[in-house]
Amino acid sequence: MEIFRSRRLWIETKTIRLPTGREREKVIVHPSGAVAILPIHEGMCKLLRQYRYAIDEHIIEAPAGTMEEGEDPLTTARRELIEETGFAAGTIIPRGFIYTTPGFTDEKIFLFEARDLSPSQEYGKDEDEVIEVIDVAIGDLPEMIRNGDIVDGKTICLIQRCLGC
Repeated sequence: MEIFRSRRLWIETKTIRLPTGREREKVIVHPSGAVAILPIHEGMCKLLRQYRYAIDEHIIEAPAGTMEEGEDPLTTARRELIEETGFAAGTIIPRGFIYTTPGFTDEKIFLFEARDLSPSQEYGKDEDEVIEVIDVAIGDLPEMIRNGDIVDGKTICLIQRCLGC
């Protein structure tokens, strides 16, 4: 039974049958699809220092965003990269996808590596986002993950998928 719906997600309660045969009522969150992009240029990654209201903190993360109705992941990745960093990619490499928190949501984030960057103003920044673009040396990323400077799950997965660190 649907209990909430908005433009970007809907929530339902659903009776599910477990592999054991038992039935349980569960709440499932269904967001729209999303992408995350690791822009790499001359030994540096363009990451974001972004305010996230749900945790009331600024965190360092990769550019990311939700897919518009009927939009495919690659198109979303190209658009979000420009919106959030002001750079377009000449090359975008798909790096698979992740499920963010499958204990209660079917959210899937498609991962992309972006190279051959050039400035672009094709899309403007969203008005409700508080973002600072920062350049981080690729060699600094493993330590930033280890010491907790980067705590965003999608960003950690993206760095591992693109750079193996």
